[in-house]
Amino acid sequence: MQEKDLRSRKSFFVWYLFACAYTGAYTTNVKGTCRIDRFSNTKESTVASLIKRTWKNGPAWYIQYYMGNQQRRIRASDNYQIAKEKLRRFEAAKAAGNDLPLPTRTPIPEIVAAYVQHIRQVKTAKSAQTDIYYLRDVFGPVCDELKINSRKPSIKAKKKPAKSGVDARTKAPVIEADGLETIRTADITTFISAQVSRRGLAPKTANRYREILMRLFNWAMEQKNVRMPNDKNPATKVERYKEPAPTIRFLTLKQIDEQLEALADNVKFQAMTATLIYAGLRREELLWLTPDDIDWSSGQYGLIRIRAKMVEDEFWQPKTKVNRAVPISSRLRHYLDKWRLKRSNGEWFFPNSADGRYDPDNFSSDLRVLNMSKGLRWACLEYRHTFGSQLAMKGESLYKISKLMGNSPEICRRHYAALIPEEMGDAVEFRALQPAFAGQAQVASA
Repeated sequence: MQEKDLRSRKSFFVWYLFACAYTGAYTTNVKGTCRIDRFSNTKESTVASLIKRTWKNGPAWYIQYYMGNQQRRIRASDNYQIAKEKLRRFEAAKAAGNDLPLPTRTPIPEIVAAYVQHIRQVKTAKSAQTDIYYLRDVFGPVCDELKINSRKPSIKAKKKPAKSGVDARTKAPVIEADGLETIRTADITTFISAQVSRRGLAPKTANRYREILMRLFNWAMEQKNVRMPNDKNPATKVERYKEPAPTIRFLTLKQIDEQLEALADNVKFQAMTATLIYAGLRREELLWLTPDDIDWSSGQYGLIRIRAKMVEDEFWQPKTKVNRAVPISSRLRHYLDKWRLKRSNGEWFFPNSADGRYDPDNFSSDLRVLNMSKGLRWACLEYRHTFGSQLAMKGESLYKISKLMGNSPEICRRHYAALIPEEMGDAVEFRALQPAFAGQAQVASA
């Protein structure tokens, strides 16, 4: 009887396997770690499998499917019922030919390394380096592209170190996650809040972290086909810090004369400072000037051309990637002529002591030493703001100022609109005061 029953069970099992092969579906368990709800012997089928994996922190369900001849798996959920619902939506999307509705799983080092390579190609070297600094703060040195090349980074490598009272030896907070897709809005908010409390960051700097992360997620979603949960960028919901009105420091006409007189013993630095003040150049624009960029014959006193160039096999372009020309004023021409008589022939109009290109940080340091010896503390940014501020107080339009400085009109409006001269107050009058009312006004004032 037992032998007959055994033969019957074997016959049923053979029939069951035949039926599974014919219908293309079966259910089984493998060593208690794998459960397959559906299976198709055709790799191109839209049917997917739900697989259970048991890890140290508990079980997890994965959707297994084929992309061509390659097997893929996506984490669905730790809950079986939720995983089944996601499997249903997944199969419906594949059957309809739509994009897969579930998030991908992309390692953070992989996507950050690709993004750094991208910004180095599309941005200027200075702008790319600034973004890399913020990304290193956010994720830490997770890839070679975010590592500092120097063996022992200087304390100056940190734009704003920890506040006094905070143990600098403690590990700085970073965003840690299993993949880019698992980063949530709360993770970003917590990181920025920790940076603000630890280092006392200004609202503008805190918002800069948010902006850079927004660009990273947008680029990953558009260019690398990274699918975030619900197709939403988690950085967009991070609340911005309220920024105060910008404080612009600039030199008065009397202070301009005081600054240039203090550098009378150094003709080169006097001419460089005068160029920053009277032409509104950025620091790097000044240090990348070549003799060919000074057009002495154009206009009344000449032109300074700020343009992309290749010098000594090194390419440079303006920050905004837009060439422009700034007329030389009579005051600036005076200082440039004094320097032109003393400068030696070379590739650079304002070279360093070795006739090479002046390093921006070295120039600022040398200028700071000269100014501090005279009791002055002005720097390159104040010189550039002096140009825009003095033109605004003179009554020039913000559009003209933006063209001369290589900025957008909106930036110039934010910086210099409050400096419109009081003499323009009569511009709001569109109806003359009648004589009778004028007399009454005079009596009232008396």
